[in-house]
Amino acid sequence: QVQVVESGGGLVQAGGSLRLSCTASGSIFSIPIMGWYRQAPGKQREFVAVISPGGSTNYDGSVKGRFTISRDNARNTVYLQMNSLRPEDTAIYYCNARVGPTVYWGQGTQVTVSA
Repeated sequence: QVQVVESGGGLVQAGGSLRLSCTASGSIFSIPIMGWYRQAPGKQREFVAVISPGGSTNYDGSVKGRFTISRDNARNTVYLQMNSLRPEDTAIYYCNARVGPTVYWGQGTQVTVSA
C-alpha cells in the first residue's frame, strides 16, 4: 500500500501564488511518476501537470507558463508552484503517484482564488 498526502492549499487573491506539496510513502519500490489533477465544482477531474523520475514534465495548456512542477526524488515529494493564479484555477487539487502499474491518489487540497 502507498499513501499520498497533499498540502499547501488555501485562499489567495487573483495574481497571487501558492506552492502545493505532495509526498508518497509506503510500499514504494521505485521512484514514481507523480502528477497533479484538479476538480472544480460541476466539472470533471482534469489533468494539470506530471513529472517523471528523470524530471521530464508535461502541462495542461491552461497552466503552462504559470505553474511549475518539480520533485525531490529522495523524499518522493512533488511540488506545484502556482503563479499568476486566476479565479478559474479554483478547485480541489489532487496528487497521484504511479508505483509500478498502480496509481495512488491523495485526499486533495482546496485552492480558492478570489477575484
